[in-house]
Amino acid sequence: MAADTTDTTRTPTALSAETFEDAISAEEIVLVDFWAQWCGPCRAFAPVFEAAAAQHGDIRFAKVDTEAEHSLAGGLGIRSIPTLMAFRDGILLHAQPGALPAPALEQLITAVRDVDMDEVRRRVAAEEATRNGPDGAGPADAQANVTG
Repeated sequence: MAADTTDTTRTPTALSAETFEDAISAEEIVLVDFWAQWCGPCRAFAPVFEAAAAQHGDIRFAKVDTEAEHSLAGGLGIRSIPTLMAFRDGILLHAQPGALPAPALEQLITAVRDVDMDEVRRRVAAEEATRNGPDGAGPADAQANVTG
């Protein structure tokens, strides 16, 4: 559910390699925009992302400058910007490159809010068990896919 009031002073938080893990591990929804100053689509998406941040006070909105945070972006497999990642309770639910129009971002926010996290946790646990193999000694051939 959206926040009751619009907070026009709420803006996305800048994340770094040092702050990223703590930010996404919180028991809340966190949307992260991976961007760069030179990227035209990133600049076009920024006002959409900032408007959503002002409208949804119950969601943490954050940005990662891929130019300043090469190792973080590379470690997360960011190959194209802008890329938007959605985490809930520390679990990655969505990752997709491309600038979203406002209605699509609102649909994503609704979808992330509506996810049955108990079911997601069961799936993650089952996929981790499969990856560790039947004896728990090593990886199996299965690959986790939380976003289904």
